[in-house]
Amino acid sequence: MSFVTAQNPITTMPPRRWRGIAVGVALATIAAACSIDLGSTTGIDDPGSCIAIETSVSSEKIELMRELATDFNESGAEVDGTCVFVRPQSKASGLGAQLLVEGWDELSEGPRPVIWSPASAAWGAVVNQRRADVGLPSAVSDGQPFMVTPLVIAMPRPMAEALGWPDAEIGWADILALAESDDGWTDLGHPEWGEFRLGKTNPNFSTSGLSALIAQTYAAAGKTSGLSSEDLARPNVVEFGRGVESAVVHYGDTTLTFLNNWFRADQRGAALAYASAAAVEEKSVIDYNRGDPDGRLDPGEELRPPRIELVAVYPAEGTLYSDNPLFVVDESWVSPEQAAGAELFIEFVQTAENQAKVLEFGFRPGNPAVPIDTPISPEFGVDPNQPQTLLEVPEPRVMTGLLDLWSEQRKSAQVTMLLDVSGSMGELGDIETRATKLELAVQAVINALDEFSSEDQVRIVTFTTDAGPPFESRIVEIVPFGPMSTNEALIRQRVAGTFPQAGTPLYESVQQVFDEATAAYDPERINAVVVLTDGFNDDNETSDDNAQFSALLDSLSQGGEGVGSRPVRVFPIAYGSDADLGVLESIAEASAAAVYDASDPRSIDKVFAEVVSNF
Repeated sequence: MSFVTAQNPITTMPPRRWRGIAVGVALATIAAACSIDLGSTTGIDDPGSCIAIETSVSSEKIELMRELATDFNESGAEVDGTCVFVRPQSKASGLGAQLLVEGWDELSEGPRPVIWSPASAAWGAVVNQRRADVGLPSAVSDGQPFMVTPLVIAMPRPMAEALGWPDAEIGWADILALAESDDGWTDLGHPEWGEFRLGKTNPNFSTSGLSALIAQTYAAAGKTSGLSSEDLARPNVVEFGRGVESAVVHYGDTTLTFLNNWFRADQRGAALAYASAAAVEEKSVIDYNRGDPDGRLDPGEELRPPRIELVAVYPAEGTLYSDNPLFVVDESWVSPEQAAGAELFIEFVQTAENQAKVLEFGFRPGNPAVPIDTPISPEFGVDPNQPQTLLEVPEPRVMTGLLDLWSEQRKSAQVTMLLDVSGSMGELGDIETRATKLELAVQAVINALDEFSSEDQVRIVTFTTDAGPPFESRIVEIVPFGPMSTNEALIRQRVAGTFPQAGTPLYESVQQVFDEATAAYDPERINAVVVLTDGFNDDNETSDDNAQFSALLDSLSQGGEGVGSRPVRVFPIAYGSDADLGVLESIAEASAAAVYDASDPRSIDKVFAEVVSNF
């Protein structure tokens, strides 16, 4: 096995279990990619008569890659006298991996890539292994690292200082101690901070979540290399992982949910109440402290540094890098001329001048000859001399075991699914299959049930106006709370029996279900509501929509902060082109959750899986 070094960083190797990693990420991340406007591609749209180098890159580097592609396209690069034109598109790492195994549909997914650049080289190994499993040749070989960033534990500066930062060595053992303490921050002299709350993504969907899982397991085993299946079975390792997971706020496929909510809480002066720590990449700490928590500035948006900055804690037990490789795809659709042009672009981005641009975006250069400079500096809460300890990538069979173990260790959930069954849900959702929006949504719910654990508590509620007798309420509980081990068959049966009815009393229904979820709050679980709706508030009995909406937002925002709070996160899905995305964004933000965009009803299966990744 190779050891990770600062000069040649190697990222985490995802396990060979395709369903858990590649398919999971593919299902989860498409909505995030669709809902984020990554900016205009003006200047890199039309290759004309040049050799087109279609390039699929993970979303965190799309801005930088477009800038570099524009410079390259203007450089006069040629292959056999023909100009070369690089055209990047954003594609989530796991989704790209899935498409390279199962087939790349250009109509729905965009051009097939000549260059593929996921967040981690590990995805290349996953692709090759899964292709081998079905008798296909490898699609990629060794990729050239483009830029690197280590996994860190981000903490608000006062909380890190309470643990002894920057002088003390802080690691996963300290996180465990805080997570398991009945008194939380009181043990360190800060009762006003309440319980310890950890932000951590789902390792089946997120590279940072997987890296954190590896790092905390190494810490539990007391090793920096050679993690074994026998280590995973040790009782102390199992309990260590369970203890860390017990502090998780919720999971999800991306750290941006945590960072954006943290930043909004900071603007209200409540950053210390939202989360105590989050496992993210160093680049995210830099972006946050710049005042750009999601790593991109919209037109007209200005940087607003936070009131309380985050600092990067490099775990004392060790950490891992993400290396953002550039793979030249070895497939039938890539011509020799395209492969040669791709190599020219890879050489171009490795030059010292272009590697300096990597620094501008908060990454460390992939070219070890280029020195680390600002913003990799204490000014932005990070340390260029860290990390000091780097971890060995476990063998694939151990990685698979890690995820199997995590499914048993992860924090369980108590989730209410609130489903819109208004009349508009009977509209056509897919022209080809003639399925209605409701039929597509029902199938998405049924497909997502496999992502819950047997211990998760799931409740199903529908809502519409004028339901009529015998219903006195506009919301109808069709499946009460119960463990998935006993509720799954009932959910499948009763969800399949729903049908489109009348109007959309959105505000009243969300308020009632939120109140019920808060009353049933379980501090040992992730408590959440998923709202799927295809419209706006349509309630003939409500005289003042604005007042009702304002009261709803006030209620949602008061539930999740402060000592003794009972946070219930509300995750709305804007379903179909008529859904009121702005209203649903406000609902998500008020409850410190995230909104999901399924404006194309055909995407609901993928989007719903993304939502469920939070639990």
